[in-house]
Amino acid sequence: MAGAVDDPVETGAGRRTTRLGPGDPEAASDARARTGRRATAPLALAAGLYGVLAIALWWGAWSTHPSTTTTCACGDASLYYWFLEWQAYALAHGHNLFYSTLAFHPTGINLLSNTGVVGIGVLLAPVTWLFGPTASLNLASTLIPVLSALSMFWLLRRWVSWVPAAFVGGLLYGFSPFVLTGLTSGWLTTLIAVPPLMVACLDDLCAGGRSRPVRTGAILGLLAVVQFFISTELLAVAAITAAIGLVLVGAHAAVVHRAELARRARRVLLGLAVAAGVAGCALAYPIWFALAGPAHFSGLVWPSLRPGYYGLTASDFVRLQSTSAATLAFRRFGGYQGITLHESGYLGAGLLVVLAISLVLWRRDRRLWLFASVGLAAMALSLTDARSATTVWVPWRVLATIPVVQNILPVRFTSMVYLAVAVLLGLVVDHARTSILARGISRPGEGSQRALPRRRRATAAALALAVAAVALAPIASAYRGAFPLTMQPVTLPRWFATVAPRLPPGQVVLTYPAAFGGIQAPMAWQALDRMSFALVGGGGPGSVPQRAGSERPGFTVLAGATFSFGPVNEFPPSAVADVRRAVIGWGTTLVVIPDQPELPAYDTGSHTAAVVALMTAALGTPPHYQARAWVWPVTTAQPPALAVSPGVLAACAGSGNFPTGPVLAVPACVTSAARTTPGPRPGP
Repeated sequence: MAGAVDDPVETGAGRRTTRLGPGDPEAASDARARTGRRATAPLALAAGLYGVLAIALWWGAWSTHPSTTTTCACGDASLYYWFLEWQAYALAHGHNLFYSTLAFHPTGINLLSNTGVVGIGVLLAPVTWLFGPTASLNLASTLIPVLSALSMFWLLRRWVSWVPAAFVGGLLYGFSPFVLTGLTSGWLTTLIAVPPLMVACLDDLCAGGRSRPVRTGAILGLLAVVQFFISTELLAVAAITAAIGLVLVGAHAAVVHRAELARRARRVLLGLAVAAGVAGCALAYPIWFALAGPAHFSGLVWPSLRPGYYGLTASDFVRLQSTSAATLAFRRFGGYQGITLHESGYLGAGLLVVLAISLVLWRRDRRLWLFASVGLAAMALSLTDARSATTVWVPWRVLATIPVVQNILPVRFTSMVYLAVAVLLGLVVDHARTSILARGISRPGEGSQRALPRRRRATAAALALAVAAVALAPIASAYRGAFPLTMQPVTLPRWFATVAPRLPPGQVVLTYPAAFGGIQAPMAWQALDRMSFALVGGGGPGSVPQRAGSERPGFTVLAGATFSFGPVNEFPPSAVADVRRAVIGWGTTLVVIPDQPELPAYDTGSHTAAVVALMTAALGTPPHYQARAWVWPVTTAQPPALAVSPGVLAACAGSGNFPTGPVLAVPACVTSAARTTPGPRPGP
């Protein structure tokens, strides 16, 4: 995609090629071994350094107990707990990897329509079997920046002569705000190790190297398959960005290399056709399953939000986001958000200034212009007009009209922004060094690096590292105080830790907080209990009211009572009837409300006492108290709902979140009031 550009001191990745005749097989074998060692040693060293940095970042977990400690078993991380556990559970029990009715019972959940990270879950299944989903989440979160950085390092070694230049580019890419901001929220989809490998394949096809286009195309197709099972969204983002890059390369070739355009176009088209064939054959069924399989999503994934709602503004690339009321509110149910005080697309002024100056200094390097153009295009596509007080046209509006593609979040294009700027930074650092080394050498090949004075080489290295420091300093300062990430023990409500694992098969549990009410922690509870019960509802886009079906009225009542900023302690008879119908319609066998005010805020609802009163009236019977939880068995012969006025329900619940006094005081108050309250009973 970029092609090779000769360096006055060294070329390519700085590797020497030994040409041997056919009569010297031993020498040829030794040369290949030496070349392999020279290529492998820097990769291993880079992997070690990236690994040390990632472990330092996650040290709070690895230095205590990685199977019981992490950033937070809450918020979106709860979803990934569930995804990781489901893959291990499905493999062990022979279930469908793509679909389950253990969440969002009875409709089920389509993992390919969600951010199911099936590929990661399958690979880590042995870890999940042995140590649980917390260990798998910690391991994945530690490896994601390492693998992403190492992939970029390997790509840059094709084009730079200095190993530290490739290391710096990999560092920026793998430990970018896009990756780390996502990981603190548990988003395993921030694994971006595949796109650099795709770029290498495209480079082979476009540069007309010795690799066969059929072989390269097959590898590219397999990489697309791998990316599909990590994140379908990022696969689409990578495909759109690659298309932009190929158009730019083709336009340049049409002007500068018109004579070779036809030959190279045939090679590129053949490789892309093979890639499409391989990916199409492998993904035909998974794509159908994602788009038309059980519990798939149709239309907008988030129907109440306009396409492109989660994107950036131009200033977000250079401005740190301050702590806002919205951020603090999000922490109420999202838990620890260590590095989310700045946008995931933050680049910093230092990096942008370095790249701008470099485009002038080394303007003859076409790779700089190509990746700068691709990066600018990705930046433009990451912008949204949803955060503007006025109507502003952004390129995203074009994609917003395309079905399926319209569900991409514009902010995801920042992954391709970091890919482009990481390549640029690696090339620039390499140029900064070789520009010093090349002084006094009038013709390429006249001198060599080893013949230069040690002081010259040290000065060149220092200058290159200074350029890297200027570029990365703003991003590094944004992480100040966040290393290592704050960790906390993963705790389960007592009922889910002691009673749930011993439940008989076939139990369907409705929790409060309701898993569809913005607090997704019940999905983590279920995963940590090794799927010992089916869960009513869940998190993610399946939790929107538009997908609740005939149970939507009761769904809305419980969701509103789970998380709200105002008091929700008065429920009219219609709400009592709606909740009853929903509980029965979901096939619920147990309703469980933990009575543990000491739990973190993201593990408790906003109106526990009020919902205890509501559920007592809706199910027509008081609960029993077990392992510090109110528990209602639900049967087909459920008693009629209790006729209790909203004022009485509110009075029984009181004004606090958790009731005071005897543990069964609220249910007793409701049942007592129902015996003395005249009027028709609500609901069936």
